[in-house]
Amino acid sequence: MTDTNAELAAIRAMLAEGERPADIAGRRRRLDALTARYPVPPDVSVEPVDAGGVPAEWTRTPGADPARVILFLHGGGYVSGSIRSHRQMIAQAGREAGARTLALGYRLAPENPFPAALDDALAGYRFLLARGFRPDNIVLAGESAGGGLAIATLVSLRDSGTPLPACAWCSSPWVDLEMTGATMASKAAVDPLIQPAYLRELAALYLNGQDPRLPMASPLHADLRGLPPLLIQVGSAETLLDDAIRLAGAAAAADVRTTLQVWPHMIHAWHLFHPQLADGRRSLAEMGAFVRAVLG
Repeated sequence: MTDTNAELAAIRAMLAEGERPADIAGRRRRLDALTARYPVPPDVSVEPVDAGGVPAEWTRTPGADPARVILFLHGGGYVSGSIRSHRQMIAQAGREAGARTLALGYRLAPENPFPAALDDALAGYRFLLARGFRPDNIVLAGESAGGGLAIATLVSLRDSGTPLPACAWCSSPWVDLEMTGATMASKAAVDPLIQPAYLRELAALYLNGQDPRLPMASPLHADLRGLPPLLIQVGSAETLLDDAIRLAGAAAAADVRTTLQVWPHMIHAWHLFHPQLADGRRSLAEMGAFVRAVLG
């Protein structure tokens, strides 16, 4: 076994422990608990903030440029996930990028269906502008559902004439709520986290009867012209692999500067496990290099 295989085997075993809860509250607790085993390093400052009416949290490492910020939208299928579940990962992302971070606790379905999450993401971005952050010093980032939400946010900002951020980072983005990608079937046997039936349930809770092809719900169908540079990272062992590949193709066809990285053998949301996964650390370092290169 290579080190990568051993690391992934340990993470897969951890994910297989216990049954996945059927109730929403249980699923939310489980995702928070998965990452609670990774403490935030002592040199990271953490500060809660109200970001335009949205609960949010600043993190900052000693080397962070206070003028630069990553606005982060967590994963969890629009139904679970939180500031807490992704705190350690986004703090490390900020360290790699040399920026502070602002993680948004956007409203979740089914209590708050589409477009509540999008409204909150837009409020968070406008909060940064009101605080004096220059758009060319802002990075918009999102994982899984948060990755799709990040693309929808960019399109909404463009359509409203709001200055766009310098770039965006999408990790394992979910951009097709119809689940029509070929890897929904071809990768189902190797993806330990995301299966089509589960995604269909999440999509129904988020959409609340609305059309899954709506561009702001499934931004694979959006007009992507004029968006800033994109870094899209995805693992080859993901049912969402085809979402990332098709998003990169759509962005490239719309003349958007697009970098697609497919990480061999990586599972959904592998960045979350970077304390025990070398490729998680490497992928965050490459994200940091991308951000530093774009921001200059």
